[in-house]
Amino acid sequence: MNAVQPTGTAPFLPSALALTGRRIVVTGAASGIGRATASVLAQLGAELVLADVSELDTTRAEVEALGSRPELVRGDLLAPGAIARLFDGPRVHALVHCAGLVPKLPWNEDPEWVERFQQILATNVRLPIEIGHAAIEHMGAHGGGKVVLIGSVAGWTGGTVLATPPDYAASKGAVHAFLRQLARKGSSKGVLVNAVAPGPVETPFSAGVDYPPGTFPLGRIAAPAEIAWPIAFLCTDAASYLSGEIVNVNGGIYFG
Repeated sequence: MNAVQPTGTAPFLPSALALTGRRIVVTGAASGIGRATASVLAQLGAELVLADVSELDTTRAEVEALGSRPELVRGDLLAPGAIARLFDGPRVHALVHCAGLVPKLPWNEDPEWVERFQQILATNVRLPIEIGHAAIEHMGAHGGGKVVLIGSVAGWTGGTVLATPPDYAASKGAVHAFLRQLARKGSSKGVLVNAVAPGPVETPFSAGVDYPPGTFPLGRIAAPAEIAWPIAFLCTDAASYLSGEIVNVNGGIYFG
């Protein structure tokens, strides 16, 4: 089965799905789900602010081919003042926070386990909390908006395979937990906060992972675009009454 891939700007979008004139920040936009999300949002007409610690040239070329002229923000979002700079300018209508870490080594074989655990907590837990609250304050002052975070099936189950790093699973479980707090705060300010929880996706993080036969009801893992389209939906007016939801996009691996 072929995955749905970006094919160019759709000419006759229903108004509830169009994002023309909406300024959307996408973090982790250099690769994987973030890169695919940037392309989908460009198809829907969004004005993009793309952020990543890695170079963004490939993503920029893709969205420019779709008619977008993105603003690029390169750097570590954990650095002092980095989050504030994302919202220090014109109104941001939506935030899609895809930036995150997935460690490769088994935790008990990693000689720098303690330092790694602290880095996972900082990147996968502290950063989405801080950027989520900053987005709510900014959007609330401008009439509302949307925030989409990335959870994981690992946040529900502990992982698709036994080799799933426990620090990663714990960090995504934390995202699922504090999402509700963000959603309660956001709703009072007209900001809808939701998350998408993917199963395994074709990204550098999943390369080389040995999944047991029968793991995937659809017989394959997801393409990044198959996660990006549900994310984009949560940024549109069609999702005008969704808040505090974790949308499971995993091909039937887990039913929450």
